[in-house]
Amino acid sequence: MSAATGKPRGRAGVFVTICVFSFLVNFGRIAFAPLVDYFIESGVDPSTAGLAATAVWVGSALLRLPTGYLLTIVRRHRVLLGMGVFLSAAATFTALSPGIAFTVAGAFFVGLASGVFFIAANPLVSELYPERVGLAVGLRGMSSQVAAVAAPALVGLAIGFGTWRIAFGALAGLALVGTGVFALAVRRAELPEAGVEDRDLLGAIRAQWRLIVAGIAFVGITGFVWQGVFNFYVTAVSAKGIASGTANSLLTVVFAAGVPSFLVAGRLADRFSYLPLLLAILVGFAACLLAFTLVSSVLAVAAVSIVMGLVIHGLFPVADAYMLETLPDENRASAYSGFSAVMMLIQAPGSVAVGTLAEAGVSYTGVFRGYAVAVTLVAVAMTLLARAGRLPTGGSA
Repeated sequence: MSAATGKPRGRAGVFVTICVFSFLVNFGRIAFAPLVDYFIESGVDPSTAGLAATAVWVGSALLRLPTGYLLTIVRRHRVLLGMGVFLSAAATFTALSPGIAFTVAGAFFVGLASGVFFIAANPLVSELYPERVGLAVGLRGMSSQVAAVAAPALVGLAIGFGTWRIAFGALAGLALVGTGVFALAVRRAELPEAGVEDRDLLGAIRAQWRLIVAGIAFVGITGFVWQGVFNFYVTAVSAKGIASGTANSLLTVVFAAGVPSFLVAGRLADRFSYLPLLLAILVGFAACLLAFTLVSSVLAVAAVSIVMGLVIHGLFPVADAYMLETLPDENRASAYSGFSAVMMLIQAPGSVAVGTLAEAGVSYTGVFRGYAVAVTLVAVAMTLLARAGRLPTGGSA
């Protein structure tokens, strides 16, 4: 403890380094999306080029549950140190890949590192600042969202300098430096002991299954919808008669709106009850999605898109705070990994679903309106369950 403040020493340094890791990890995930068109223009067939963007998300989902088991044996900060080294190696492999098959493998490895990061980092962040869980996970999420906004521009800059590989070479170097800084920060800090009794992965999942299912209902289904919406956003906006360049700029604005949203939502999560916030976000997102199908001018689409970006990105810090603060110390990382693994697997095919429906002849307006109805039904069902006292209300156990 610090003699002057009575607060645990050195936790701010650990938290800041985790936020840096959060930026780097999400940059690695998002960087493959803007490379798809570049690979196609370079002569790679579209299905193979698309595999790179798919592989990174598959990798991100695959190790979440195994990481939960690993955390029953190894302390969180040690897992993060290993993740940092692995992320650096994966980025190096990608930067040096001799062909597209190796690039796809590199994307998968980067995805694996990201999955390990989120399962180890989020419980640790909530335990570093147990009195401000919402703000802590909001700031961590905001650093990740900054990467989502910056990645396309940074990848484009690397291509402008001669090769996209520069971006992953830089990621490899920064990940290695970040790992060293994190190791120093951990050595100087008094870390929480909250997870030392979390030693039974399946037991934790069984004990907390109601909360896990509630979290999956809130985030998994809505995240499935959001994956489809943002991946086909440019196509849907272009179908309204708006130029594709303008549509791409509007998508960047949607993601940029998420940067302050993480911070604001995190602070709201610390001030108000979780369930009303989550339900309000679902209703707000459904309303924005419906409004998006009704507008056609650039200004109207931009206005609706900004509000939609603000609303939907608030879901993630509030849901994380709901899960992490409610879970008891002896179950937190294990139960969170169960929630996160299933939630990611549900979200992953969101864009495939939109593409399949579009190929079947359903208009994007029809798909998005159907999605708005689906999210509304989830909100109604969760409201009824909450009023019946069937949902965990959230808060420290």
